[in-house]
Amino acid sequence: MPREITGFSNPLIKHARSLREKKLRKREGLFLAEGLRILTEAREQGILPELLFLALGTTPHPLAQILVDAVEAAGGEVILTTPDILGKISGKENAQAVVGVYRDRLTPLPALERAAAPIWFVAQAMRDPGNLGTLMRIGDAVGAGGVILVDDCVDPFSVETVRASMGALFTQAIAHADWADFLAWLRAGPGQLVGTSLNTDFDYQQPHYEAPTFLLIGNEARGLPADYEKACDLLVKIPMMGRADSLNASVAGAVMAYEVLNQRRQR
Repeated sequence: MPREITGFSNPLIKHARSLREKKLRKREGLFLAEGLRILTEAREQGILPELLFLALGTTPHPLAQILVDAVEAAGGEVILTTPDILGKISGKENAQAVVGVYRDRLTPLPALERAAAPIWFVAQAMRDPGNLGTLMRIGDAVGAGGVILVDDCVDPFSVETVRASMGALFTQAIAHADWADFLAWLRAGPGQLVGTSLNTDFDYQQPHYEAPTFLLIGNEARGLPADYEKACDLLVKIPMMGRADSLNASVAGAVMAYEVLNQRRQR
């Protein structure tokens, strides 16, 4: 049975609220997700929160009740609390009616099954949580296997990234490695590394992309380092017809991913 907690000083509330901080997420191996849509997406993937917080004084949505039943059946705990406390946990004044505490979903690089999907994203030093969350959402849309984070990237389990992913965080594998380890892993098996760059005249629609295709997306401000570009099997350019010289990182990822997908559909 759910229990009620209405005090801000309750240790469980304090612990959940602390997961908004990266160092505590990393230490605990836990993260927050909010909103019925995102939590339902997770449930449909067989992933349930260890703790589920619901707003008091509201009639639960049928999907929320299904979620409550699933969490309790799996041995998790359901907490009823006030909208104010939910806001404190999530960091939003207009907090969603449900917030979950999940075990983090980082996959060790050697455990990734590269043949499981024809497209993978590789995000190099990506700093914006909105870009990373959107990239996950694009990956879900094109049937990608997931995102490999290279070097110092934004935390994939921050509240902002999880929000931007719109639930795709639970459908995409997430791994992290430094560049040398990623490159060694990649070259130990099949996989075509494709980078987007301004330092080439090779149009992105010209090449024949091979599966699995690893789409390397550089840092939002600096793009890819020169030695990373040299390591790519293909370096391509998305044409820019106006005054802008480049696209937003996640938009560039979407353009590339749909080109690869469309080539496969035509074949």
